[in-house]
Amino acid sequence: MAWFSPDILDFFAELELNNDRSWFEANKKRYESSVKRPMENFAGGVIERMQAIDPAINMTPKDAVFRIYRDVRFSKDKSPYKTNAGLYVSSSGRDHHGRPGIYFHVDARQMGIASGFYQPQPAHVKAIRLLIASQPDEFNRLVTDSLFQSRFGTIAGEKGKILPAELKAAAEAQPLIFNKQFYYWAEFDGMEVQRDDLLDLIIDHYHAAMPMNNFLLQAQVDQS
Repeated sequence: MAWFSPDILDFFAELELNNDRSWFEANKKRYESSVKRPMENFAGGVIERMQAIDPAINMTPKDAVFRIYRDVRFSKDKSPYKTNAGLYVSSSGRDHHGRPGIYFHVDARQMGIASGFYQPQPAHVKAIRLLIASQPDEFNRLVTDSLFQSRFGTIAGEKGKILPAELKAAAEAQPLIFNKQFYYWAEFDGMEVQRDDLLDLIIDHYHAAMPMNNFLLQAQVDQS
């Protein structure tokens, strides 16, 4: 049985065209039945399966699901609502990315599954770059692993333009050292959200990400 109905895609397609409080309030019950409750139910399933892999995970479904309300205080875009739904499950919790977990995303057109480090702090970026430079053969083995490539392709993320002198030679051999983010993203057509085996698909991608995650975790720094 599918976790989501097709209306989750229709809801976000319509929200993109009507991103205002009056439309949302008129469709709030629809949001709760097609988006919020299914996402929380699915998050519960993800948490249960993830805890079997990492017993340190201690989250509730509500902890894992991102709010639909946008923080517009410092944004030129004052649209009040996000036009997507997402959840993140990790032993570090939803809003602290010290340990990589699994991210799930759905909007009007696509579904995504991701892992890795999406928002590393500058000190952590430096530590990851130094780690890759110090163990290039192991990193290359992991990033070219057939399972990793079949699920994610490569490591994604914004790139920097300037590197410390001690990393320039290593970056010539491995351009991913330029990255300021180190995450892996698998993208699907939005209709895939109706798959009966969606939970298995999430866990399959997490297993594919684990060897790279474990490698990058060697670059942990004090982020307190």
